[in-house]
Amino acid sequence: MKPVLIFGAGQVAQVFNSYLFMAKVPVHSFVVDSEFYDKTNPMVCGVPVRTLGSFRIDPQSYQFLIGMSFKGLNKPRAEKYAELLEMGYEPAAFSADDKLINCQHIGRGTCIMEQNVVQPFAEIGDNCILWSGNHIGHHTKIGNHVFIASHAVIGGACEIGDYSFIGVNATIRDGVKIGPRCVIGAGALILSDCEADGVYSPGGTERSRVPSNRLRSI
Repeated sequence: MKPVLIFGAGQVAQVFNSYLFMAKVPVHSFVVDSEFYDKTNPMVCGVPVRTLGSFRIDPQSYQFLIGMSFKGLNKPRAEKYAELLEMGYEPAAFSADDKLINCQHIGRGTCIMEQNVVQPFAEIGDNCILWSGNHIGHHTKIGNHVFIASHAVIGGACEIGDYSFIGVNATIRDGVKIGPRCVIGAGALILSDCEADGVYSPGGTERSRVPSNRLRSI
């Protein structure tokens, strides 16, 4: 695998760097826009941080990953992905645990963390992030620029629209279609199709009226 440029220098980018280090894939640098460059901190995790226009290297000699979160419903990630493609760089693809991945297609620039189970005939689009421990059922199609947090369960023959976000421990039953740009909140149970731009959340657990120091056993 060619050396990698990681766009971003925050938490997601740092995690990507750790996985690439364990896989013995060299990281050339973290790359950020000039307004996010901190002159007082030119190194992160022992890797140099550079602005996108501050160096000239042959795009054919490097690949890139977009180490950004789902902020802005994945659109900023998609924009940087398109920008680096336009500059001539090729996107990398990374899977931390290939033994459990048996899908039909993984798109360019997609990162799949450890302990994801991806069943036969599933398809994953470009520039997606699958965090740790998800289940992706057979014949499911995941669009481009999708972010799936940890321990989501997506049944067989589902469709996940472009730019969507699937939260921690969300469950989507077989055959459900999630429209583009949907937010499926942590712990949500989705039993029927979701229209584009929808937000689906079960809400958080409410605080008990009894404080912790009054619990008889814990």
